[in-house]
Order: sequence, then C-alpha cells, then structure tokens
Amino acid sequence: MEAFIFPTVGGLLIGAASIGLLAGLGRIAGISGIAWGAISGPDRNWRLLFIMGLIAGTALAHTLTGKSIPDAPIAPVWLAIVSGLLVGIGTRTGSGCTSGHGVCGIGRLSLRSIVATGTFMVLGIVTVFIVRHVIGGAL
Repeated sequence: MEAFIFPTVGGLLIGAASIGLLAGLGRIAGISGIAWGAISGPDRNWRLLFIMGLIAGTALAHTLTGKSIPDAPIAPVWLAIVSGLLVGIGTRTGSGCTSGHGVCGIGRLSLRSIVATGTFMVLGIVTVFIVRHVIGGAL
C-alpha cells in the first residue's frame, strides 16, 4: 500500500504547487526555467524560495516517513558533468523540461508540451534499452 500512497500524495502535491504557482504568479512550474531564472533572472526571490522548498520538502518527507536519503550513485565525475551538460542543453533547446512540459504543459493541453513529453519518454526508453541490453550496463 505504501508503494501506492507516497507517489499518489507526491503527485497531488506537485499538481497543487503547479496550480498555485500558475494562479498566484502566472508562472509555469518548470524546474529548469525556475533554476535558470534564479541564476540570471530579475525575479530571483520566489525562484530561490521555490528551490529551497523542493529541498526542504524532500528532507521533511524523508524525516516524516523514516526513509533514509539514498546514497549517491557510483559513477565517474566526468559522466555526471557530461550528463548535466546534456540535460542543460536539452532543456534550453526544448524550452523546458519534464516538469514544465510534462506536468504543467500537458495539464494545459499544450500540443508542444505533449510532443515534447512524448519525445522525452521515447528517448528515455531507448536510452535504457541501449544501456541495459546493447552495452550491457546498468542505470
């Protein structure tokens, strides 16, 4: 039952936060846009608070549920750097990430977001297949 409750509550909270941000500030809750604006935007305060809320909420959830914070994955530093750069390039090229397109865009019935989210999903599935079955590694 726990495997059903936590993701469901988490999804409801993400949806409520997205609606609240859109209704309150007229902003889309896309994490890549929020993070980029926290670094370079003129309206940094709410963005920094949003990011701090993500971190604090995660810590609170782990504390309340008694679940430990997972260990960092074992991977070479260069792989993490390259992966981060590719994700950053992809989110800038695609004008958003899974939270902006997948959560907020699909909820607004944006065709662009539906296509972007479908692309994310297909490429994610292809990547896992290649890594696990062609290269023989594990993610």
